[in-house]
Amino acid sequence: MTEIVCTSPIDGGEVARLKTLSESEIAAAVAAARAAQKAWRRVPVAERAVLLTRFVEAMLAMRDDIGPEITRQMGRPIRYAGGELNGFAERARYMIDLAEEALKPLEPAAKAGFTRFIAREPLGVVLVVAPWNYPYLTAVNTVVPALMAGNAVLLKHAAQTILVGRRFQMAADAAGLPKDLFATLVMGHEDTSRLIASGNIDHIAFTGSVEAGRAIERAAAGTFASVGLELGGKDPAYVRPDADLRYAVETVVDGAFFNSGQCCCGIERVYVHADVYDRFLADAVALTGQYVLGNPLDEATTLGPMAQLRLAETVRRHNADALARGAKAHLDPRAFAADKAGTPYLAPQIFTAVDHGMLVMSEETFGPVIGIMPVRDDAEAIRLMNDSRYGLTAALFTSDAGAARTIGEELETGTVFMNRCDYLDPGLAWTGVKETGRGVSLSRLAYDALTRPKSYHLKHL
Repeated sequence: MTEIVCTSPIDGGEVARLKTLSESEIAAAVAAARAAQKAWRRVPVAERAVLLTRFVEAMLAMRDDIGPEITRQMGRPIRYAGGELNGFAERARYMIDLAEEALKPLEPAAKAGFTRFIAREPLGVVLVVAPWNYPYLTAVNTVVPALMAGNAVLLKHAAQTILVGRRFQMAADAAGLPKDLFATLVMGHEDTSRLIASGNIDHIAFTGSVEAGRAIERAAAGTFASVGLELGGKDPAYVRPDADLRYAVETVVDGAFFNSGQCCCGIERVYVHADVYDRFLADAVALTGQYVLGNPLDEATTLGPMAQLRLAETVRRHNADALARGAKAHLDPRAFAADKAGTPYLAPQIFTAVDHGMLVMSEETFGPVIGIMPVRDDAEAIRLMNDSRYGLTAALFTSDAGAARTIGEELETGTVFMNRCDYLDPGLAWTGVKETGRGVSLSRLAYDALTRPKSYHLKHL
């Protein structure tokens, strides 16, 4: 048995220290979840909805405590920290309301003398391996629909936000969910891999890095468990000459630097039509220069530290690579007093004179930096947006919805935005292509991923 320690990026202080479960305790939790699921699957969907609605309400009742707790664990400015629960509630309630219709049997055309339908059976036990960057939003994407579909759920949360798992458990208990149906498991990476490889899990939902996703797939190999993976991203934005430029600047800058750039679908590279490039760049630099980097517990702070020093060092390495290859930096880190080498505090940066041979334009940076390139036309923008091994979202800024659809048809990505970015609509499938992963969460398609079809072919004599 070991311990998981959460160290705050604010000052390096210890936020939490939790003992990991033993192998026997993990096995007992899985067995108990499977037993609870056998009864839960027979509970009507409407009754599940009542309990899951209570779960959401119980989580929202903890908002005043959750905000500061997120800030201390991963560094998001406190002025924004509690807002994550708004998205949590939106997604959860949408999936609860959708369940009754989405889980109905599918009926082919009537055939005389037969009753035929396809039922949607729950998979069994679902393991959610959640990340730290949006610890409530990413976890709820699967936790609520999996339970609504009749599954049991085990949640393994990231070490950096380990207390979030406890909050999920508190909300589940307060809502009166059946005992053992939902459980938070405090585990390290090795125990998680062993659990996946045991064959006792029916579906794994993972959000994290590409390499960790590969490790999840290796562990699941041969178990025939289904796997949903949301992995890396290098999401682009394209600003056309007919865009509302002021709106585009504000949206792209927020999409790039909110949460210190630590967003799954945050903007990391920007392509701007040459006709509006100079204006866009000047305004983006001016707006980014207004960020206040500092202690995230201070209400005045709009840019906090990155969650871990190693993540900040990755960004610094990408920045240094860009400068060494001839990129131009438009913001002086000295203007941000809190920026200090050897700490997670890192000033925002905008680079130009960049190309796809630079790390900042090709590898996932996951920090407060973007590269901006001018383009001649839509064709060049499409080529550059697709020149990536990732494919989560792409954001188009234009007043021409027809052009957005035409461009979108050519983009290798899971979501195409027009005039927005860095947002998940629970009514739409959240999915990616290429090394961003596979599978789907949210929308009615999530219920397909969390159930299996069972056909009934009844002949009447």
